[in-house]
Amino acid sequence: MFPLYASTSGRINKTCTRADKSGGNTNYSARIDTGGTPEEDNMKRLTKRQMRIFAIGQLGWSTLSGIISAWFVTFYLPTSNDIKGGAIQYIPPGLIIGGFLTILGLITALSRVFDAVTDPLIASLSDRSKNKRGRRIPFMQYAAIPLSVVTVLLFCAPIEEISSWNVVWISIFIVLFYLFMTMYCTPYNALISEFGKTQDDRMYISTAISLTFFAGTMLAYTPFVFAGMLRGSTGFAWSYRICFIVLAIISCICMLIPTFFLNERELVDTKPSNSNMFKSLGATFKNKSFRTFVFSDIMYWVGLTLFQTGLPFFVKVSMQLDEFYTMVFLGGMTVLSAAFYPIVPKLVKKFGKKRLVITGFLGLALAYVIVALIGVIGVTVIPGIVYGILICVIAAFPMALLGIIPQSIVADVAEADGYETGENREGMFFAARTFAMKFGQSLAMLVFTSLAIIGTTQNVNSNDITASVLGMTIVGFVAVVFCSLGALFLSFYNEKKIMKTISKKQEVKGDSID
Repeated sequence: MFPLYASTSGRINKTCTRADKSGGNTNYSARIDTGGTPEEDNMKRLTKRQMRIFAIGQLGWSTLSGIISAWFVTFYLPTSNDIKGGAIQYIPPGLIIGGFLTILGLITALSRVFDAVTDPLIASLSDRSKNKRGRRIPFMQYAAIPLSVVTVLLFCAPIEEISSWNVVWISIFIVLFYLFMTMYCTPYNALISEFGKTQDDRMYISTAISLTFFAGTMLAYTPFVFAGMLRGSTGFAWSYRICFIVLAIISCICMLIPTFFLNERELVDTKPSNSNMFKSLGATFKNKSFRTFVFSDIMYWVGLTLFQTGLPFFVKVSMQLDEFYTMVFLGGMTVLSAAFYPIVPKLVKKFGKKRLVITGFLGLALAYVIVALIGVIGVTVIPGIVYGILICVIAAFPMALLGIIPQSIVADVAEADGYETGENREGMFFAARTFAMKFGQSLAMLVFTSLAIIGTTQNVNSNDITASVLGMTIVGFVAVVFCSLGALFLSFYNEKKIMKTISKKQEVKGDSID
């Protein structure tokens, strides 16, 4: 990022671009001389290749995150069918805490509380860092290997039967997982704003990391295929552990690539913030534009998580199809959504970010209307597979919009705030957004497990969740409400004010917004 207060009397050489024969842009002067310090005067704009290198880091951490999301509960709360297939019960099963919460659920809830504390702590440490290699890259480099190792160890409970030692093991390693994940992701996300020096760059980075996020999530689901192939020779637990080890190695390499191939000091103004954690966090939430965005963003994560969590149940219970179709629909929607990615930046230039994100919310709400109508109309009138195709086709474009643009909005708000306050607190802004994500995901899990079982009688001693058609219909309608609220909250976001501030900053620096 360029210095916040450049001397207007200093000599200014803009970063210029010209079209090359291939239709791309070639930087022919990457130096911006503002009359500031030599470090500030030599910030470089990232090339497209460097942006893609940066996006590889997200491929790594999203794969590890996807492993926890997809397999943590499945591995440690095996269903009766899994147990018949050789799964081991490592911890006491069933709803044994108050009759509505599992031990694993309690462990996860407590780890989230710890996570909520570490998010702003790591953000503050990163913002204030005076490391000679930069404020962000060192954190990412130190976290990559421990995060990969801890992810594997989390699935290696030491006692091959139900034991309190396994509970302790899982509790320790899930906390360590979230700690190292925060150490990598919070500085990483802060670089989105700092690397994205123009609107075009910011949208390109957001698009690239959204693609690698989807790719990482899909990689995390590959044990569905490969674990079954290994099971005959390795047993149930190790068929998954081997897959996790391979994925962790790939993820670690991906996370380390940006830390070795990108020189933060050449690309970013690494001037540290002087605010402590509490002052910085308070200042972040004093920003009205950011508060408005966060309320909307929570609704987005609730809606997205309800879709991801509920899809297997929508398929099996509502559509009455084989579980295999879960991967078919998810894969099809992901591919179709990725096909829309190239046009999203063009749409942003024409319609603006706010209007498109609201469109994304309403489109996702429409997909949930179809989900809810399955229980109303039934599969005898319209086959379940038709519902599935409709949902995936309708949700694909909204998923592309909501997967790319929100990250860019946070970067815009952080940049505008930095210009107005003189404090470089990008890390804290993205940490607060991460907290919104986790809060939304946790709220969605509570909503889903509470609503999906309406109309059924649960066996509190079993790990099997029995969902009903009525419950899934209610989940669909409730998700429509959350998505609609997301659109409503975002309608109060003052995009014109933010972009005007950024434009003013660029005019002071002699740069321009693409």
